[in-house]
Parts: sequence; structure tokens; C-alpha cells
Amino acid sequence: MWAIISALIEGLILGGIARLLIPGKQDIPVWLTMVLGMVGAIIGNLVAHLFGVADTRGFDWWRHAFQLGAAVLLIVVVAPVWGARKKS
Repeated sequence: MWAIISALIEGLILGGIARLLIPGKQDIPVWLTMVLGMVGAIIGNLVAHLFGVADTRGFDWWRHAFQLGAAVLLIVVVAPVWGARKKS
């Protein structure tokens, strides 16, 4: 149960930070931001493992950078598609 709660919180935080970093308005709901943040966290973890920086001493700056980068990329790709879908 704690894993689900922490994934939701991490997704919300990553998605929120990602939306703040992207200029302009992203016309997507909060729940989609959370989902994209969670997916970004998963993708970022996989990339960090590929580069061998997933588990380091102290704070995992690289892992979190990869997670945030993936969340930003997902929101940049999904937001226009979501907005166009709503207008149709």
C-alpha cells in the first residue's frame, strides 16, 4: 500500500515540477499530470540503471534528473495531443 501512495506522491511532485519548467500553458488535468509524472519516474529509473547511476551514496541527483527529464518530455508530447483531442 505504501508503494502506491509514494508513487502517487512522487508522480504528482514530478509532474508538477515538469509543468513548471515548461513554458506556456499545458491544457491537461491534474490526474494526467500525476500519471505522466509516475511514468516519467519509471522511465527515468530505467535510464539511470542503464547509465549505472541509479544507486549512489547520498541523494541520487542523476536518477532524479532523468526522472524529471522524462516527465518533462512526456508532458511536452502529451499536452498538445490532449488539447487537440478536447477541441475536436
